[in-house]
Amino acid sequence: MENGKVAEEAGPSSGGGSGCSSASAGGKGEKQREMIQKTDDEVVGNDDCDGDDDDDDRDDGFVPGPLIPLKEQLEKDKEDESLRRWKEKLLGCLEEDFNGQMDPEVRFHSIGLVSEDLEEINAPLPVHESQKNDFLFILKEGSHYRRKLTFTVLHNIVSGLTYSNTVWKGGFQVYESKGMLGTFAPQREPYVVTLDDETTPSGVLARGTYSAKLKFQDDDRRCHMELKYSFQIKKRS
Repeated sequence: MENGKVAEEAGPSSGGGSGCSSASAGGKGEKQREMIQKTDDEVVGNDDCDGDDDDDDRDDGFVPGPLIPLKEQLEKDKEDESLRRWKEKLLGCLEEDFNGQMDPEVRFHSIGLVSEDLEEINAPLPVHESQKNDFLFILKEGSHYRRKLTFTVLHNIVSGLTYSNTVWKGGFQVYESKGMLGTFAPQREPYVVTLDDETTPSGVLARGTYSAKLKFQDDDRRCHMELKYSFQIKKRS
């Protein structure tokens, strides 16, 4: 869990699709690591946003800007030919899907790990009720891995999608990372985003069971997913 950064590229998964155009503006990753003692009173395995996080950057007076329906965004500036073509390339293939909903929705399909030490692991989201007490991942100490996310954006452009990942061990917060994924337009094909390399800690004290909470929200502080999970770090054989 060291030296992790968010990847700057995001794009649709490979394979057959509807042929719609896609675009995303990846943001430059920003990580913060804190060794903080904090009681872990969360129950792992819940994907719902609980909205009770303490955020040091939170501004109680924050008011989100007004949302503009996607269809209205397409119809604006029609006299600008180059801008109109760009919008149609970006969003035109979804015009038949407009349903009047303005709020963007990010629907996460899977979370995975890509590592040289083991085969690629992919866990479907949301986590099935019967698996909520299981380890989402089992890693070896000192392993290099990259986190992989698959998600779909619906209804409207999601701006400034960010993530935060907080990890506890033995009732104490031991790690926290934050980063920017970027801005994504709606499209039928899922986006696949791979974060930069991270490394699990090593040593006797590093081995054992961890609980964690992974949260995604946008510029308007809409929480699109909160995943509480557990994982294990084992001795390298």
